Amino acid sequence: MESYSLLTFFLTAALLVGGAILFSHYAAPHSVNAAKSEPYECGIPTEGPTWIQFHVGYYLFAIIYLIFDVETVFIYPWAVVMREIGLTAFVEILIFFTVLGLGLLYAWKKKALIWE
Repeated sequence: MESYSLLTFFLTAALLVGGAILFSHYAAPHSVNAAKSEPYECGIPTEGPTWIQFHVGYYLFAIIYLIFDVETVFIYPWAVVMREIGLTAFVEILIFFTVLGLGLLYAWKKKALIWE
């Protein structure tokens, strides 16, 4: 019985997603002109080369920020169930923060947090 409900769920999901994509394709207004095929940069025409190389430090900083930003999302569910689980949840969050802190120390030692 469970396999039929799972199959029904996936078929329904596929039909709804496919239907939404088809509907938006046919219902959306279409207009083709030369301005739409140009590169867009804040509405201002570009000056100089558009393919410039950025320093890798910007990417490292962004990735580190995203990692720590996403990790903070995991703290909320832990806080919700902390009282129910008790000491186990506390030990798990200590391990979580230890790994997170080690990652921060590693990034600090590699000087990935220095903005130059």
